[in-house]
Amino acid sequence: MTVISANALGLLVLVALARASPSCHDPRAVPSGVAEWAAAHSSAAAAVARMSQQDKVSMVSGIGWDKGPCVGNTAAISSIGYPQLCLQDGPLGIRFGTGSTAFTPGIQAASTWDVELIRQRGAYLGAEAKGCGIHVLLGPVAGALGKIPQGGRNWEGFGVDPYLSGIAMSQTIEGIQGAGVQACAKHYIGNEQELNRETMSSDINDRTMHELYLWPFADAVHANVASVMCSYNKLNGTWACESDKAQNSLLKKELGFQGYVVSDWNAQHTTSGAANGGMDMTMPGSDYNGNNVLWGPQLNNAVNANQVSKTRLDDMAKRILAAWYLLGQNNGYPSINIRANVQGNHKDNVRAVARDGIVLLKNDGGILPLKKPAKLALVGSAAVVNPQGINACTDKGCNTGALGMGWGSGSVNYPYFVAPYDALKTRAQADGTTLTLQSSDSTNNVAGTVSGADAAIVVITADSGEGYITVEGNAGDRNNLEPWHNGNALVQAVAAANKNTIVVVHSVGPIILETILATPGVRAVVWAGLPSQENGNALVDVLYGLTSPSGKLVYTIAKKAEDYGTAVVRGNDAFPEGLFVDYRHFDAANIEPRYEFGFGLSYTNFTYASLKITSTATSGPATGTTIPGGPADLWETVATVTAVVTNSGGVEGAEVAQLYLTLPSAAPSAPPKQLRGFAKLKLAPGASGTATFNLRRRDLSYWDTARQQWVVPQGRFGVSVGASSRDVRLTGSLDV
Repeated sequence: MTVISANALGLLVLVALARASPSCHDPRAVPSGVAEWAAAHSSAAAAVARMSQQDKVSMVSGIGWDKGPCVGNTAAISSIGYPQLCLQDGPLGIRFGTGSTAFTPGIQAASTWDVELIRQRGAYLGAEAKGCGIHVLLGPVAGALGKIPQGGRNWEGFGVDPYLSGIAMSQTIEGIQGAGVQACAKHYIGNEQELNRETMSSDINDRTMHELYLWPFADAVHANVASVMCSYNKLNGTWACESDKAQNSLLKKELGFQGYVVSDWNAQHTTSGAANGGMDMTMPGSDYNGNNVLWGPQLNNAVNANQVSKTRLDDMAKRILAAWYLLGQNNGYPSINIRANVQGNHKDNVRAVARDGIVLLKNDGGILPLKKPAKLALVGSAAVVNPQGINACTDKGCNTGALGMGWGSGSVNYPYFVAPYDALKTRAQADGTTLTLQSSDSTNNVAGTVSGADAAIVVITADSGEGYITVEGNAGDRNNLEPWHNGNALVQAVAAANKNTIVVVHSVGPIILETILATPGVRAVVWAGLPSQENGNALVDVLYGLTSPSGKLVYTIAKKAEDYGTAVVRGNDAFPEGLFVDYRHFDAANIEPRYEFGFGLSYTNFTYASLKITSTATSGPATGTTIPGGPADLWETVATVTAVVTNSGGVEGAEVAQLYLTLPSAAPSAPPKQLRGFAKLKLAPGASGTATFNLRRRDLSYWDTARQQWVVPQGRFGVSVGASSRDVRLTGSLDV
């Protein structure tokens, strides 16, 4: 029988109450966690009182790279019955696991805009981590936010909008921690590119920091995240892992963060600077050669020399222990076994997220869905499994065969992999369809494969990852926004031989589609993203209309790379674009995108009607007591907007209704509109549903740098509800 501590029981009861209450329909409605953290800190303080100074130093210091069963480990502390702590990558599963699921990357989960699927994904991530005895799962990711479309690790996060990223962060964290596993929100903060990530400074002004980059971390803290990982880069000239401003002022004081800050691996630079700057745990405790130990004995010496106070050391240990108690890990926790078989039925979530994250960009003449074609052709090296094996490339450091995730420490092993050809072959056999295949990217003989087919499917890719691996000349960040492997020419060759060409794109982020869209014969473009192990199955689900596509873009696809106004920089990044990234920039600069943020077609049609707005909002600053996430009144619902969405087409489908706010002129230099609500409605033909958007005080506020407060400006707010950031169906206003 598993014993549940009083603290863990309290958390479980709180979560149960939150789910049972009417507010559970609002994806942002989470418990404050104040009482639960207080109880956990009380238990932690009692334990710290029984610990020696050496025990405390051991608790906060990793034992060194590759010296334990996990990517990060601390020593067991027998005096209080504290185990060897296991910290393991990552944001989409168990790195180095052999019996675990390869979940979809965050960018695909966000593309579903489905809070239930995102939360289930988090719950399954947590269940697998706990089954492997992992105490801390290193994810989810809110930074990189993705301001640079070529950024190598954008695919690990949830897209370029802080509101959407924040919702996905909170849902994922509650899912992970609901299973009893500590989540770790990363990378804090400003880690927007791989080039020079360990030397550069991200220089972010105060308002931009609050309204863009800190925003999703506030959601993470509000969801009671146990830990936060500080990033490699400098922030305004100071290493992120010893930034008093970032860690103490913003995170712990302003956001009320009750957990601990852990370094990214080997991101620590000094002994006392990191401790006094607010970092609470160093990982892995050495560099990758086993040298450069900055805590451990060095921290002990610093405390003895009064360079780091005993009170500060106690605070570090107490924060780490509080997270352990909060999640009930002090009783009945499984032993560490990274290779345990923990998959269960979790592949169902992978397929659902992979499928519902597919965005249909173009569908001329209703060529999709396919209807038992007599002959079908499939072209591209990305149509088949990597010939060397599904896990042949360490940390997915190659772009060979079908693509399911980017590369780096955020990748995992596939337990199996269903490529497009695998799933299409199964479907073709069932339908009596002749399927021809060219599993290369050569344009030489493609006509022989695709001529005479009812439709030709060509699969192209673009990949990126973490900077310690270079793939085909791309050192983490992408060199450009073009398809890889001569993808444009391949599409042109296929379309020249078959006028019913369907382009499938598996990509980490935006690519420039102008050449492809200008090619006669390209009838459809299916943006299939990063579908992980269920790649082919998810694709067939959409191509054949087993599910109507319902994904929406979580970034803008531009007509040319220069339109984004951001790029990977050499040296420091002054973030000159400020608040104006992605659709905010396109809107403010009046640049026409190819496909806007929030865009996605369906096999059915949706109409919008009956916009209703109610509000109790008042102007002025938030002044509430600080709870996890910031002032309590920031999180209160102050306005509600509803709209009726009707499926006016002939098949079942799901629509993501989106709400964008335009702030009054009293909020200076604000973007023309900003996402502040979304609702995914699954509707039968002819059926209607109500999209409800609950607006928090936070959603109506801007960061006033003079007052150093969130302020609701006085005046008229513009309210836009529609199918994307530019496909606005209903407009109204809200006066404050």
